[in-house]
Amino acid sequence: MSGPVAPKDPEKDRSYFYIMKEKETFGSLQTQGEYQGRGVQFIYESDGRLESSAEVTGEVCDEEILKKLGTVEGFKSLVHSIGISVEMEHSREPVTFVFQMYGKEDLYGGGTLIETELRGDGAEVRITLDTVKWKTDDDVPGQIRFVFETPEQSARVNVRFFLKDGFFVPKPQEERVVDMESHGYQEMIERSLLSMGDAGRIRRVVEKARAGEPVTIAYIGGSITQGAGAAPLHTQCYAYRFWKAFAGKYGKNNNVKLIKAGVGGTPSELGMIRFERDVLRDGKEKPDLVVVEFAVNDEGDETKGRCYESLVTKVLSMPDAPAVLLLFAVFANDWNLQERLAPVGERYQLPMVSIRDAVTPQFRQTKDRVVSKNQFFYDAFHPTNLGHKIMADCLMYLIDRAVCEPDILRRMHEKPVYGDEFAQVKLLDRRDGYERAKICCGAFSGTDQELQCVEMDDSLTPVPEFPYNWQYDGANGRSEDAFQMDIYCRSLLLIFKDSGAVDAGRADVFVDDTKVLTADPHVNGWTHCNPVILLEEKESGWHQVRIQMTPGEEEKKFTILGFGYVE
Repeated sequence: MSGPVAPKDPEKDRSYFYIMKEKETFGSLQTQGEYQGRGVQFIYESDGRLESSAEVTGEVCDEEILKKLGTVEGFKSLVHSIGISVEMEHSREPVTFVFQMYGKEDLYGGGTLIETELRGDGAEVRITLDTVKWKTDDDVPGQIRFVFETPEQSARVNVRFFLKDGFFVPKPQEERVVDMESHGYQEMIERSLLSMGDAGRIRRVVEKARAGEPVTIAYIGGSITQGAGAAPLHTQCYAYRFWKAFAGKYGKNNNVKLIKAGVGGTPSELGMIRFERDVLRDGKEKPDLVVVEFAVNDEGDETKGRCYESLVTKVLSMPDAPAVLLLFAVFANDWNLQERLAPVGERYQLPMVSIRDAVTPQFRQTKDRVVSKNQFFYDAFHPTNLGHKIMADCLMYLIDRAVCEPDILRRMHEKPVYGDEFAQVKLLDRRDGYERAKICCGAFSGTDQELQCVEMDDSLTPVPEFPYNWQYDGANGRSEDAFQMDIYCRSLLLIFKDSGAVDAGRADVFVDDTKVLTADPHVNGWTHCNPVILLEEKESGWHQVRIQMTPGEEEKKFTILGFGYVE
């Protein structure tokens, strides 16, 4: 469609709810694709996110309404029109709003695009859905995009759904401005201190910073650590804010360095493999403080805690004895894996910060609530700028408390809680070889460049994850030549690329001539790094690995991003 159509019944007081309300956005520069040279803010709404946005932001409780948001057919039967407004400094500059439906057969290319152009002057534009030409492949609401002609602009946006006759939701309540100087705010921050543990290592970091010596603060985690929900991501995320606050209070002459290594949608199972590359930068960096954030990413961890504990002990055992701080973020449904992961912190007497303990109790209050869910969460999973600020304040509260805490005798040699069998895991890819790995790539001879990219440290420049990969591309001709590797190890993990592309295919994985799994990129359905365990034994030995396209998938693509191995 070419543009918005004025609603036929503007005088009608239709019931509505917000899915985005006063949300900060930032148009990140696109370096390739259809939006090259422009700025785009992507907001993903599939996999229950739209329903969660309606619950959190729109305060919708009606189960029938929430269920309809899960499919395009339900959405069409519920929503009369969409109201969008954008407010930014350059108020006359055009902004394009796109709401993309995902397709059944062609996930990204088969669905309807609902789009309109508006200005950044805060005026609402309405799109009535009866003017939209819907496609037959429509499946589920997929993603919203705000496209800015000039990149790297900040804006405040609102998106609300006006409902068809017969549907009703209560009018939204007005939100109070968050008072960060209030007693209630301070109480909320103090609740985040789950455990001080042994503060000795943290105190040594503070003393080093105060003395003007070089100090490095590093973070490893998922999308929240990457900065998702913050706008702009690189300076409003909790990692940057905490680093800035720490350096401002305890540092001297810019002696505190930031290393940020968060990768969206990935668990500690991948974090333990990429730690040397993404945090230590292949031995070039020696962090003094490492913040570990996987409490909302590890549900899919095959080992249910052993990979997380392996990562923690890997960091603790480094020669320079860095301080380790466990951070437990939270989703909008008040969920995280704190009960599973906190025992690891207790066993090694580590400082722990719980964002769940800080914010969720006050969400249920009405009179004395400090911050609402809509104010804290950008979507179902990620914090707003304010949410990231609160997370940074919680971390600083722990640091300030640690300065005054006495040393505790740490017990590093106790039996692990879940196991640390992967603490010595290393990365194997096309660049980082292993003398006891003999590889014949067969038809997996290409290099995939369409990879998951993340913003590292304090930069907005996207960095591709696992660029030294092996790709099979059936477009270059069908082949049955398998990827083959002889490797000496006791544990082995495969990292492969997930994808929603129609030409992504499945691959069968064999270890010692036994099929161990079929790797399917469409299970997660987005460009993403997926680690899976292929082999785990008590003793090391030689093993043969064979990866080949699943019969019938030879005309498609599959990418081996790398392997994690324990000798």
